[in-house]
Amino acid sequence: MKKMLLGALLVSATGLANAGIPLVNATCPGNIEVHADEGGPIYINGKESKLKKFNDNYFEAKGSGVTISLSINPDGSASVSYTGKNKANGICQVKG
Repeated sequence: MKKMLLGALLVSATGLANAGIPLVNATCPGNIEVHADEGGPIYINGKESKLKKFNDNYFEAKGSGVTISLSINPDGSASVSYTGKNKANGICQVKG
């Protein structure tokens, strides 16, 4: 019974972790493409990433050798940046 309850709690928490993610499409230097559907998940170059929620306005997604940082601005728009191998980092261009 405890295992079933714990499993249900983990599934519930996973859904809540992605709740604040808006619809986002962005291109980062180094041919890195980022896509997120409203509510998540976040895809990096077409592959689902490992997502960590820090608060309702900041998320990090890891995959394909990079970390994508997604911030939600007070006006609801998204800002996206990346950190890659060999200290590569930069601001991503959010599309429309």
